[in-house]
Amino acid sequence: MRTCLAPLALLAACASTGENVDWLSVGNDRGCMRYSTLDQIHRGNVTELEVAWTYHTGELERGGKTIECTPLVIDGVMYITTAYLRVIALDAATGVELWEFDPFAEGPAETPLASGGVNRGLAYWSAGSTGGARRILLGSAEGRLYSLDARTGALDLAFGTGGFVDLRAGIDRDLSQLAYGPTSAPNVFEEIVILGFSTGEGPGPAAPGDVRAFDVRTGAELWRFHTVPRPGEFGHDTWAGDSWKNRGGTNAWGGISIDEERGWAFFGLGSASFDFYGGDRLGQNLFANCIVAVDARTGERKWHFQTVHHDLWDHDLPIYPNLVEITRDGETIDAAAQVTKGGLVFLFERETGEPLFEVREQPVPASDVPGEEAWPTQPVPVKPPPIASLSISEADLTDISAAAHTAALEEYRGLRAGPAYMPPSMGGSLAVPGFHGGATWSGASFDPTTNLLYVNSNNLPNVITMEEAPEEARYAYKITGYNRFLDPEGYPAVKPPWGLLTAIDLARGEHAWQVVLGEHPELTARGIPLTGTHNFGGTIVTAGGLVFIGATADEMFHAFDSATGELLWQAKLPAGGYATPCTYMVDGRQYVVIAAGGAGKIGTEAGDAFVAYALP
Repeated sequence: MRTCLAPLALLAACASTGENVDWLSVGNDRGCMRYSTLDQIHRGNVTELEVAWTYHTGELERGGKTIECTPLVIDGVMYITTAYLRVIALDAATGVELWEFDPFAEGPAETPLASGGVNRGLAYWSAGSTGGARRILLGSAEGRLYSLDARTGALDLAFGTGGFVDLRAGIDRDLSQLAYGPTSAPNVFEEIVILGFSTGEGPGPAAPGDVRAFDVRTGAELWRFHTVPRPGEFGHDTWAGDSWKNRGGTNAWGGISIDEERGWAFFGLGSASFDFYGGDRLGQNLFANCIVAVDARTGERKWHFQTVHHDLWDHDLPIYPNLVEITRDGETIDAAAQVTKGGLVFLFERETGEPLFEVREQPVPASDVPGEEAWPTQPVPVKPPPIASLSISEADLTDISAAAHTAALEEYRGLRAGPAYMPPSMGGSLAVPGFHGGATWSGASFDPTTNLLYVNSNNLPNVITMEEAPEEARYAYKITGYNRFLDPEGYPAVKPPWGLLTAIDLARGEHAWQVVLGEHPELTARGIPLTGTHNFGGTIVTAGGLVFIGATADEMFHAFDSATGELLWQAKLPAGGYATPCTYMVDGRQYVVIAAGGAGKIGTEAGDAFVAYALP
């Protein structure tokens, strides 16, 4: 029986004959469209979906932690990571465990875990020949890259030292007390594995965010892209004085997408540390908050575009750009689509990096924090329209109750508020759409047959209040906390909707539809229209005309009509589905699987399940 790997034509052929169809990487294809040609499950029968199997990791007794993993499926085998970073192989048709690998079998990590130890998935590589080497690659949050035999789970002893590379080695600063490691999946090009890193965000010391590439057979480092340019490198002059030295952040924590035809790697970079004060890093600060395209074989920069200058709002680019093909005026255009935490969507011609829609430098407010120099303008695309609110006024404050509105108004009038990019202040500033988006690491999916990009987003403003650091600190300012703008009941203090799902026609630069995503049942019971909820975990889209997404605080798994946004089906998960699902076919039967780990930043009850749905 044939197995499908990446190209759309091959996937379509397999789908039509009912054979196995894989989900090769977290984005399905290496360019991360998150699109499947499978159509056995479609608009007309999605209401018949039922649970085919459920796999429990058994880790709840260790303490609930969220699961953000998108499974891989190759040759009828599913590969997942658990909340505690174990790698498990399952029979993809039954959920029966085949093998497991525990990176901490011999004891806990001796260094801090990046982002608390979350993991969003694995990478797969094969030598190509029947019976040849097959590897599962785990970038682990303690700072190691493991290579496992895909058939057995055994370490590949030819890789690195005894099957892993110590990613902390070879870094020119002391990382022993710093978080440093991958949290999103690596990606693979030819015999090269490329990965980004999660690091600290300050105000204290933080690890560097350089993107790195390794030989997939030996583990030897092949190249390193300095995300904060060194002297003599392009972009170094965007850092005042020596502010580039020992600078942390500027990291591709959301993963990598690959243009296999060009042999290029793409990534979106986070803000430079400290996220909220840049008085010690005056300047534009390349390559922070940039989309960057590099030669996947050498790491040489091809082009970049900065989406936020001198970031003061934690507006990281939270995920790779989707590499897409759009059809406009009869012409097919290779493009890169980047969703942002700032609620914007940028679209670029992939070869040159030129925006496909005009981007204007918009004047923004100045900072009143001593020593700070906010950049005077920020880039805003004319099209597509934003996917979240980009300003806030008294008219935008919550109206779910009179008491909620009164409390919100009182707090609002004591804050610096108005348009997006309101700089942090000593008295407190409102940041919109907030630290959790707009878009988040959930990212977007794309249907190449319709030009439609699907992205979920949040409208959850934060209050940024600066204060002077203690005298003994090695920095000038810190924030009072990651404070959300909430009403007395704990709901966002702005009018709903708080969670949205948007379909964007990338050829026209227009919203095709936008719907509310998620429900607070207790508010519905009070007669309040659907509000949407805080959401994490992204979409996939299928040829069956369906957009699948979990993500919402009501712990539902949803299927929307990809053409209209109509909610066609939803099912209650055993815990919140704060991960991006995948879909695949084994022996002619299509499955859709999502991790139900709950917990995390949304804070619902923890779970330990992977749930597979299929038609009866």
